Amino acid sequence: MSKLTGAEIVVECLKEQGVDTVFGYPGGAILNIYDALYQHQNEITHILTSHEQGASHAADGYARATGKVGVCFATGVPGATNLVTGIATAYMDSIPIVAITCNVGVSLLGKDSFQEIDITGVTMPITKHNFIVKDVAELADTMRRAFFIAQEGRPGPVLVDITKDVTAAVTEYTRQEPWPVLRSTEYIKGADLETAAEMINKSERPFLYVGGGAVISNASEEVRALAHKINAPVGDSLMGKGAFDGRDELYCGMIGMHGTKASNFGVTDCDLLIVIGARFSDRVVGKVSKFAENAKILQIDVDPAEVNKNVMVDASIIGDVKEVLKRLLPKLDENAHEDWVKHIEEYKNKFPLKYDPAGLTGPYVVKELYRITEGNALIVTEVGQHQMWAAQYYKYKEPHQLLTSGGLGTMGYGLGAAIGAKVGCPEKTVINIAGDGCFRMNMNEIATAARYNIPVIEVVINNHVLGMVRQWQTLFYGKRYSNTILNDNVDFVKLAEAMGAVGIRVTKKEEFEPTLRKAMELGRPVVIDCIIDKDDKVFPMVPAGAAIEEVFDQDDLK
Repeated sequence: MSKLTGAEIVVECLKEQGVDTVFGYPGGAILNIYDALYQHQNEITHILTSHEQGASHAADGYARATGKVGVCFATGVPGATNLVTGIATAYMDSIPIVAITCNVGVSLLGKDSFQEIDITGVTMPITKHNFIVKDVAELADTMRRAFFIAQEGRPGPVLVDITKDVTAAVTEYTRQEPWPVLRSTEYIKGADLETAAEMINKSERPFLYVGGGAVISNASEEVRALAHKINAPVGDSLMGKGAFDGRDELYCGMIGMHGTKASNFGVTDCDLLIVIGARFSDRVVGKVSKFAENAKILQIDVDPAEVNKNVMVDASIIGDVKEVLKRLLPKLDENAHEDWVKHIEEYKNKFPLKYDPAGLTGPYVVKELYRITEGNALIVTEVGQHQMWAAQYYKYKEPHQLLTSGGLGTMGYGLGAAIGAKVGCPEKTVINIAGDGCFRMNMNEIATAARYNIPVIEVVINNHVLGMVRQWQTLFYGKRYSNTILNDNVDFVKLAEAMGAVGIRVTKKEEFEPTLRKAMELGRPVVIDCIIDKDDKVFPMVPAGAAIEEVFDQDDLK
């Protein structure tokens, strides 16, 4: 037992939890913690981002890529409020991060003091839990609780706000081992397993819908075993990418607004939809009354709040996906479902993904990324057309291989997340696929990558428009392009070079491969500016609110 300041206790608690990296930005209120961190810089690496939002996205990317808790620091507001978008992004996608902020002293709270705001009140709707620490004696256990809560059950972000006087106060500290985080099994009921097994064994046309919960629980082995035991086609959500190998013969593609026709029609035709770690997002479901209307629905999820929230289901099992499937698999009969699989294969053959092969396009770039990296890269994306192309044309073979903002749809997410992912997984090739609109939102983080020589590869799919919004304006708004044209004079190559990175422009198909190979060999942050046509579109597509079987592609518009 020793006496330490609150700031020193924060650092010691981070060391207890095995934290080796934090992302942040200093300021007056958090200065004591940064001073304490200075004494431990050989044990905990601090990455100074260009903006606090970049720090929160970096912590998120680090968490998604490594499976550990991501940590970010910010000083009193406005530093803390700059974390909000990143915290909300993590909340919507169930990502374990701990955000540590500092506030004014206890005596100044509630007095509109300089850089004072109720950050716990601000973040209450977008955190799994949050704390304000006003007593140094409570600090260590609060930090431990924060890390535990972030990881247990359905993961999520936790914020710890600490008053500045607490960081200076002294109290006794005793090191503890991290509280064990066990897989959630307490609500897995034998009766629910029996009901599920009976439904699956009786089904003639089962279809698997796999989501982010299967990724979080690392249940890919069990999902594969289930699919092959009952010979069921598999579709996934954007967040479920990699939970089922995209190269597998049973894989049909993504479900929903930009899902494949094979998956969307498969969901419509099936008699049993087995939903594994997926919430029924509006972007997947479309018109609720028509979603899987011919099927019974079995939902497996760690969070009971997701059951019967958006879509009514016939049965459910509550618990960690991996543990549920382990217990369910022995109860299932092997079944070939030959006619059903043949039916889905016909859809896959009749309605393949396709794009114009004539010039440089987003799909071409993503397919080349897959080929050149041999499917082994860690892919990060921003949000928009390029995100959908990345989901459609890169074949993800394992969990945690695609890092993207699914629930919140955060433009500007990808570059910070890519930096966090590369710091956490230095041995992997990390590529952020961005649109030019997204890139401009947080492109200042290129300076961060250059400062620390973090060799992320930024591939900008540059069409000089807000591509996805323009696509909607083309299809549904009479081509009234209101504020979606970005045809200005920003030069991303010069910008990259000005920030200390390498910038390369690609305008032709044949230029992309040598450029990417060079980027992979340089060992420096690289921005590849890929110029594509402003009217390239993402297909297939389902109009908002329509049934997913109303999916159409470019051939349907002729």
